[in-house]
Amino acid sequence: MGNVLWVLHLGYAWLVIGLGLKAASLLLHAAFADRWIHALTVGAFTTMILAVMTRASLGHTGRPLVAPRSIPLAYLLVTFAAVIRVLGPVLLPLRYDILIALSGGLWITAFSIFVWIYAPILLLPRYDGKPG
Repeated sequence: MGNVLWVLHLGYAWLVIGLGLKAASLLLHAAFADRWIHALTVGAFTTMILAVMTRASLGHTGRPLVAPRSIPLAYLLVTFAAVIRVLGPVLLPLRYDILIALSGGLWITAFSIFVWIYAPILLLPRYDGKPG
């Protein structure tokens, strides 16, 4: 079990990375920084969306704000998907198709874990017995 706060910091870190890469791309014309949009979308946006969904789902169903055991794995899978999407084309430019498939597979796996763990949480009555 883990606290759901650390992943918000990870999402903000991706925001800084993405905007830093965008600056490097625009100001320095650095080829390595051309994937800045993926740092923002796969990294920052997806991490924050997953983080808020996991936290809000627990809070709105009367559960403690502690992530179920598998959820930190989902957070890490999204992070690895972003790293592969951002850095993969720089490190292995000839295998772009494989990198996209790998990144997408990690992303899908992360959200599949969320659905598997959170479907019962969201479909069953509140943990604290209150209405709503």
